[in-house]
Amino acid sequence: MDKETQELINKGKMLPLMEEFYTIQGEGFHTGTAAYFIRIGGCDVGCHWCDVKESWNAELHPATASDSIIENASKFGNTVVVTGGEPLMWNMNYLTHHLQNNTIKTHIETSGAYPLTGSWNWICLSPKKNKLPLNEIYTVADELKIIIYNKNDFKFAEEQATKVNGNCVLFLQPEWSNQEKMTPLIIDYVMQNPKWKISLQTHKYLNIP
Repeated sequence: MDKETQELINKGKMLPLMEEFYTIQGEGFHTGTAAYFIRIGGCDVGCHWCDVKESWNAELHPATASDSIIENASKFGNTVVVTGGEPLMWNMNYLTHHLQNNTIKTHIETSGAYPLTGSWNWICLSPKKNKLPLNEIYTVADELKIIIYNKNDFKFAEEQATKVNGNCVLFLQPEWSNQEKMTPLIIDYVMQNPKWKISLQTHKYLNIP
């Protein structure tokens, strides 16, 4: 990568874009809401069950002008979801500032493992055991979403829930490949612990991106 491109990436004026598309939010608090998704390449969290492992290597995804991403997003609805990969590996200030200047709400889905940049209307924190969130993000998270792959993840969920602010909405979501086994356990758990809500990957049931 040439020096000029690297400088633009450092400033957030270019980002390694994997894909962008308009769809229906499939999971979490805003399930069922139309949103423009911006998937940024690059992630070193390394979840073994990740369903977008092709996002991990940022070098596979072209450095794209943030102005172009903003222009595309402005054609669709009023909400953008920035996801990955792990989008906080990159500077989100430029992208979110200009999206909000276009009266677009900015949402992020993040593991919280990197310093928070950007201006956000909604922060979905989805912590991972192998690379825990930085302390700073717990206090500003609007939504805590824990992926349940096995029974040990319930303990992890409770540990993470003690760290977020009192207004943060708590979700348990079955990992897709194990959802038939874990969903009944999640239902029972939420009924016994009603501070939690269930999140499902409804976009996969609906067969949409």
